[in-house]
Amino acid sequence: MQQFAAYVGIDWADRKHNFCLQAGDEDTVEFGCLPHRVECIDEWARASHQRFGGPIAVALELAKGPIVSALQKYDFFTLFPINPSTLAKYRLAFKPSRAKDDPSDAELALDLLLRHPERFAPLKPQSVGMRSLTVLIEQRRQLVDDRNRFTNRLRSALKEYFPQTLDWFEDIDTMLFCDFLSRWPTLSAVKRASSKTLDGFFRAHNCRRATLIDQRLKSIRSAMALTEDPGIVTPYRLHAVTLVAQLRTTLAVIDVFDQEIAALVRTLPDFALFDSLPGAGPHLAPRLLAAFGEQRGRFRNAVEVLQYTGIAPVTERSGKKSWVHWRWQCPTFLRQTFVEWAAQTINKSFWAGAYYRQQRAKGSSHQAAVRALAFKWIRILYRCWQTGKRYDESVYLNALRRRGSPLLGKLSLSDG
Repeated sequence: MQQFAAYVGIDWADRKHNFCLQAGDEDTVEFGCLPHRVECIDEWARASHQRFGGPIAVALELAKGPIVSALQKYDFFTLFPINPSTLAKYRLAFKPSRAKDDPSDAELALDLLLRHPERFAPLKPQSVGMRSLTVLIEQRRQLVDDRNRFTNRLRSALKEYFPQTLDWFEDIDTMLFCDFLSRWPTLSAVKRASSKTLDGFFRAHNCRRATLIDQRLKSIRSAMALTEDPGIVTPYRLHAVTLVAQLRTTLAVIDVFDQEIAALVRTLPDFALFDSLPGAGPHLAPRLLAAFGEQRGRFRNAVEVLQYTGIAPVTERSGKKSWVHWRWQCPTFLRQTFVEWAAQTINKSFWAGAYYRQQRAKGSSHQAAVRALAFKWIRILYRCWQTGKRYDESVYLNALRRRGSPLLGKLSLSDG
């Protein structure tokens, strides 16, 4: 580890940041508290640089956030993220009582960096485009989670007074459904609509299958109300209309994010590498690209990717006992990315489908089989990422054939 003019441990918070500071050539430490205001952070940063010069090492238990963004503006700071669980276990080693306060946590972060510098890598920001993409896909995922919450609540509300709509529409997270329920929020309202009006509504929403429209119209005419009690219908109608408004806004915003992501991801050098993957598509290709990033030295081998993303299982041994389980501490969104993509490849990649069925035949659950498939895929992707070569299914199948892989069986390559 390089030598620094000073070392700082920071325990960050919403409104203030406690810090513990030690000059590079001294053993004594200083404590302080920094308000989370831009001018205060700037004043402290410039004063530290004037006092010590540079560079200055800063240890803190996060890799992104307001304080990280604020400190990255200064080239004389080198930031060292420390995993919060690492700091918590380190604290517990010295304080079995679990006593905790912010200044002591800042001191522990500083102590960890000074005593075990080889354990922590400095934070190296990726390009503006890659960082923007990472934030955009994470925000999009949050919006998708919002959409799912709204649809679940809407489905629950409709079951209380207007359950027929759930039979008339296969998906309720669409503008078609939102427009239908906004216009006819109750069964009595839609029954009053003429067949011509309903037919025109469906055709205006690109639903042009005459059989489907006729089926819906017949179902509407024959439908019976679950209840006509105003004490139930009135509040649930209002609730449903409110949820539809929220869902409509969320769907529109997701479309905006999709357009922004699609435009941005095409400007990144490795986009073609991930866009060509089977089953990736417009949503998973950007997520896979962001998962690997653009810094080839970030992971020394595929095993580090597997461990970091939580795909690789953990083995615990004690005496004669051995227990294998999945990783509890990992970036959940990254693990979801690889698992969701692996599931998409089952029907789009010959060997992936064969491997999944093999795992299922061994007694693995669907999720366990998909995680095992993701494990296989990451090793392949890591190689592609390192060499810059696109994945080629035929090349990989030929490699499996040369190794005599049982996945291929007696089928010829053309059969795959």
